[in-house]
Amino acid sequence: MTAPTAVFPARTVLRLQRGALTVWAVLFTAAAGPLLWAYGPGGTAAAADWARKCTAHGCDWSSPVSAYHLAYATAEFLIGVTPYFAAATAAVLIGRELDHGTVRLAWTQSVSPTRWLAATLTVPAALITAGTTVLVLLHRLLYDAHQVPVSWHWWDDRAFEANGTLALIHPLLGLALGALAALLQRRALPALGLAVTATALVRTALDVARPHLWPTVTRVSTVRTGYDAPPNVLHVEQGAVTATGAHVSDTCFTDTKCLKAVDITGYYVDYHPAAHFWPLQLVESGIVAALTALVLGAAFTLLRRRTS
Repeated sequence: MTAPTAVFPARTVLRLQRGALTVWAVLFTAAAGPLLWAYGPGGTAAAADWARKCTAHGCDWSSPVSAYHLAYATAEFLIGVTPYFAAATAAVLIGRELDHGTVRLAWTQSVSPTRWLAATLTVPAALITAGTTVLVLLHRLLYDAHQVPVSWHWWDDRAFEANGTLALIHPLLGLALGALAALLQRRALPALGLAVTATALVRTALDVARPHLWPTVTRVSTVRTGYDAPPNVLHVEQGAVTATGAHVSDTCFTDTKCLKAVDITGYYVDYHPAAHFWPLQLVESGIVAALTALVLGAAFTLLRRRTS
């Protein structure tokens, strides 16, 4: 009895998830291919064309440069949709099994409901994490090479997530949300909608909260200098500084009379420099990991209560 019990979940999971794993293979290839091309021949051609056509008045976006830009933008988009794919995968797989009642067959094969859910989530979690790790490494390779000086900033939402641990942890949260949604809805399509919506809401909330997850750097400048922030930083807040040193909203702009009346002596800018990439990345990843653990705990608790 022990050997069949150990073999059954793996075979069943692989068979049931064959379609989802095929889609993931296509998604992975569609993201990895452009990254490799942009790092290799695409980047070489774009860099040569950029150097040849640049003048003192600027640079035109030629076909090679546009193709290079499209390649990494496509890869970043596909990395960004991976959490939604993970949420949809878990919601459909688990919701379909609950809706059709076929999961009861697994439970009669000496496979506990808890083990069934764990096995269902483990395979996609392992494969998506492995594939996303490769994509992140390729993305960082291309980003660090920076062959063409196009507008690509570390704080852009897509680049920020694709360059670090967030790209690995967000799909796991998507899987957890998909599992919980399926257990709540017990049908594939409603669970899919709920899981994708919940994933979008969480990611949107984290994007808004991101600038406030780590202490900012403040730069103060004079009225004559104006706002003075270094390049390639994540702006968080800016305003005016009074004679007492208080930071207030800038309602005067360049009106000299207003500046004197309000007693404004300078300006301030709160921002995150590039050195804050990893602190912001790791703090946010920790929050997502905690949410994932909570959602998984809720899913397993709900399953045990319904099958006890």
